Amino acid sequence: MPPASPAGHTDIITGGWVARLPRRLVPFVLLARFDRPIGAWLLFLPGLWSILLARAAPGLTVWLIALFFVGAFLMRGAGCVVNDMWDREMDRSVTRTAGRPLASGALSLSTAVLFLAALCTPSLLILLQLNGLAQIMGVGSLLLVALYPLAKRVTWWPQVMLGFTFGWGAPMGYAAGAGRLDWAALALYLAAITWILGYDTIYAHQDREDDALIGVRSTARLWGEQSGPFLAACYGATVALLGLAGWLAGLSWLFFAVMVLPTGLLARQILRLDIHDSGLCLLLFKANRDVGLAIGLAILLGRW
Repeated sequence: MPPASPAGHTDIITGGWVARLPRRLVPFVLLARFDRPIGAWLLFLPGLWSILLARAAPGLTVWLIALFFVGAFLMRGAGCVVNDMWDREMDRSVTRTAGRPLASGALSLSTAVLFLAALCTPSLLILLQLNGLAQIMGVGSLLLVALYPLAKRVTWWPQVMLGFTFGWGAPMGYAAGAGRLDWAALALYLAAITWILGYDTIYAHQDREDDALIGVRSTARLWGEQSGPFLAACYGATVALLGLAGWLAGLSWLFFAVMVLPTGLLARQILRLDIHDSGLCLLLFKANRDVGLAIGLAILLGRW
């Protein structure tokens, strides 16, 4: 099958600051998705929630947030490299992804492997700054990163696997801040999974038609026109589980009051969803950074 035309819908950004880079660096930036930091933000946010929920000393909390922020950008880049190594043949047949460096031939597979090592080395140094429990969990996350690209080949629910992977920062951040895991950490992890299941279903609607042609499965294809009610169920579960996590962690009434803000932002996504508008789906997906920050604010205020 010939490559899809890159003239169609795509989220690859080659203008702006990317266009001012030396040409030889651009494929690496695109491969790691540094041109689109929304994925790194969404990877970081569950870790932010859990670090705040753990109620560590202020100095440790700030230090952990900084480590998780940098680590999220590095590991999201590494995850994208792994994903594109698995999917390079499929990507050539999907309009949105045909221009990716491995699919287009801008980078070779061997070069991508070296770049992956370059991203993982500082990530390992960051991991070594954490306590033993968090280090063990960090190593365990590598299995999730490696297996996620396979999920779309064997199940209609690859978004659940992404939830386990992208939400891993919730229990890991809690372990780093509190030195233990408890029921509050579990509730927060489940909330992250249902949140990710919802927003990645929105994201997957950009590729729904191309995915059907090449046999890739997703919750977007599975639910189709019923994606609105499914999204409402996912986001409703997210809000309920966040409330449970806050209650188990003993957060004050301020947490529950401020949670009105992210709840409203999630409801707005449900009401605006149009699965036939790829551009809108991308905008709604990106809106989840603000949702995640609002949840972090609620947890922070609820600590008092």
